[in-house]
Amino acid sequence: MSLNELKILIRGAGEVASAVAHKLAMSNFRVCLTDIAQPVAVSRGVSFCEAIWDGDINVAGVTGRLAHSAEEIYTTWQAKEVPVLVDPETKIKDTLKPDVLIDAIMAKKNLGTQITDAPLVIGLGAGFRVGRDVHLIVETNNSENIGKVLTSGEAEPANLTPVEVCGKTYERLLRHPESGPFRSVKHMGDMVEAGDVVGFINDTPVRAQIDGVVRALIRDGVTVPPLTKLGEIDPRGEVWLCYAIRPRMRVIAGGVLEAILYKLNR
Repeated sequence: MSLNELKILIRGAGEVASAVAHKLAMSNFRVCLTDIAQPVAVSRGVSFCEAIWDGDINVAGVTGRLAHSAEEIYTTWQAKEVPVLVDPETKIKDTLKPDVLIDAIMAKKNLGTQITDAPLVIGLGAGFRVGRDVHLIVETNNSENIGKVLTSGEAEPANLTPVEVCGKTYERLLRHPESGPFRSVKHMGDMVEAGDVVGFINDTPVRAQIDGVVRALIRDGVTVPPLTKLGEIDPRGEVWLCYAIRPRMRVIAGGVLEAILYKLNR
């Protein structure tokens, strides 16, 4: 079997999983993603899970398309697109029999991935142990080790501090202490000033803390628990950033590609 005939299954279809899928698709691998029925993505401009809501999405030149069966997966691959399935338990693995399974849920714990799920099982970030849960781990923390392929042990404990942009960290994020449905007033790509209302949880406003562009924002109408990350303001004010894969995501994706080649290109 040649490398581009490999079947690669990714658990999760959010920002990190989508960056990995994009890298692998651009490298001419056949890749498929699975997610829950109502995924809550913040960086929607670069998340293949949006295909579950809208039927399809273009992420940096690669089309993701909602699929419902193994047959549709193969049809989507033939069209040089990335299939996305509603399959939170990844049951499709029993039919698809992937050569590589990647857990990119980013839950900071293992939600059911087993080392026997595929000939090569890769875990992203914290929550896995090499040899017990997965064959390899790719570090996802924003540290000197980001993207490193781990052949033993575990990844670093999750670092929850937001990445600094123009000296801003936590103040870039949109959060709210209440739970409830989110109603958006602004949209991705809109410019805001500190104090502007971006949306509401119930009847309580969610306000921007800094000036910038709304780079990321959850879908209107989604119900969220307290303190959920609802969005992100980028102080650089560049609209194109809403649809750009972040550099650190590309580093993680490169680590996954390295892990696949390390094990299989021998």
